[in-house]
Amino acid sequence: MIVGPPGRIAFLGFGLIAGSIARALATGRAGDAPPVLVGWSPSNAGPDAAVRAGVLAAAAAEPADALEGADLVVIGAPPIETIQLVGALGGPLRGALAPDAVVTDVASTKSSIVAAADVAGIRFVGGHPMAGREMAGYGNAVGDLFVGRPWVLVGGALADVAAIERVAWVAAACGARPVRMDAATHDRAAAVISHLPLLVAAALVEAVAGAESEHPGWPAAAGLAASGWRDMTRLARGDPRMGAGIAATNATELARGLGDLRAVLDAWIADLERVGGPDPGRLEGRLRAVRDRLERTPREHA
Repeated sequence: MIVGPPGRIAFLGFGLIAGSIARALATGRAGDAPPVLVGWSPSNAGPDAAVRAGVLAAAAAEPADALEGADLVVIGAPPIETIQLVGALGGPLRGALAPDAVVTDVASTKSSIVAAADVAGIRFVGGHPMAGREMAGYGNAVGDLFVGRPWVLVGGALADVAAIERVAWVAAACGARPVRMDAATHDRAAAVISHLPLLVAAALVEAVAGAESEHPGWPAAAGLAASGWRDMTRLARGDPRMGAGIAATNATELARGLGDLRAVLDAWIADLERVGGPDPGRLEGRLRAVRDRLERTPREHA
């Protein structure tokens, strides 16, 4: 059973995801009185804007100020910075962290982060709201971003049932579906449905329009590009620092996915370079099989 709301939530980092959580909680959509929300980020541009909008109660000058009295801490930073903040919460910021505080995050990789939290000795529940937008920053945050979406919860070594339920309450209050999962299973799944598409989008741009490998047909193609190119490259328009952190902290699973993709691409090349020319029937069969597989797969909610 999901417990009631935490009394005070501190956000360390305040971009799109953390900002959208704060917007959702500030509405009190779960029927409970909303927690007191305090935020900090390195520039404090997002927290300051959220205070002006009535979403946050305060923007803290320093991380330790945000932590004061918080029973839940949400780290809203890219993966590498999340690991650094986890280490700080177990080190120089330990004294500002309430003894029974629960710490969670919103990064899309989990194994490295949960392991860092275990080393830091903090009460940690890794979180991954399975939603996002290609536009980063608090200015693009929306309160309904997580409605109907899964929100993965990965308990660390010191996470008891109450800690997990505290984070589950936040997920449910944002309209999401809390889903328990271990870190390795999460990272394998996220690698193929989220991280691999990101690198494929980036690789497509590098292969066709990259400064050092520009395809000879690109100048003409650029003027013709429409929805197909836009949709295939959408993920490559995201935050480069976020993408680099994802790749670095889920490298093993991502490399495995790229290897599988390379084998499939080699098979396509072999079909296209077939002696005597491609077999249209075989090509059609492959494309039909892919389409049929997608039709049998539950559609992702937009």
